Amino acid sequence: MAERTPWSLSGALRGMFQRPTITEDTWDDLETALIGADFGPDVTEAVVDELRANVERYRTTDPRDLQRMLRETIEERLSKYDTTLRLTERPAVVLVVGVNGVGKTTTIGKFSRFLGTYGRSVVVGAADTFRAAAVDQLATWAERGGAQIVRPQQQGQDPASVAFQTVEFAKRTGTEIVIIDTAGRLHTKGGLMDELTKIRRVVEKQAPIAEVLLVLDATTGQNGLAQAQAFIEHAGVTGLVVTKLDGSAKGGFVLAVQEQTGIPIKLVGQGEGIGDLTGFTPHVFAQKLVG
Repeated sequence: MAERTPWSLSGALRGMFQRPTITEDTWDDLETALIGADFGPDVTEAVVDELRANVERYRTTDPRDLQRMLRETIEERLSKYDTTLRLTERPAVVLVVGVNGVGKTTTIGKFSRFLGTYGRSVVVGAADTFRAAAVDQLATWAERGGAQIVRPQQQGQDPASVAFQTVEFAKRTGTEIVIIDTAGRLHTKGGLMDELTKIRRVVEKQAPIAEVLLVLDATTGQNGLAQAQAFIEHAGVTGLVVTKLDGSAKGGFVLAVQEQTGIPIKLVGQGEGIGDLTGFTPHVFAQKLVG
């Protein structure tokens, strides 16, 4: 059996798949479990309809067949998107965006460690200059992740100039990956998007932007997605990072958010530790989720 995870559906489903036969109660319980795991009503309905059709087509009454079909359906839906991180440029520049409070700072530290395990050198740019504490927090996590950091030279420095200096540092030192932290909140959404546009423009004078990663908190579910909508519309997001999957029983949010946005999930955070961020593999995720 797959390794248990705190966000696994398998606990909720185990009793159902051990019953002698598939009944209407099975479908009711499956629907309840999927809704409870934050698949959302639309995705839940689509998955259940597809499974009903498959069960009828193959004329099975064995709940273990249903379990396998559920796993395959989730994997197939997740696999519609390319989850590969595009980091072949040197330096490869990654902008990290998202509303405050989703775990952006810790994600950057964990992402640095993740890249370090593949032998990549990393520098982090502290371009969220509007919160003084943000720079110190980022420095702590960058250090934990084994990355160097470029700080603002004075408080309230223009974020785009910090981003420029970070790319400049990477080019001068031969550092392979640049991760740029950005503000999660300004006085207006328009101002925030203008700031991101400026950062992009300044960075792209020196190096192409490889990825724009939007960090989402799985525990906030649909609310978090609504809050992040401006980033999706205006920031040129190329991939999603879903944090706080641990202990939230919100594994379904991974599928729901990918289908709603059309943007692939590239990284998932499953704990508080520095090593608890991993690349996203649909097969592994579906296996762990369903059991």
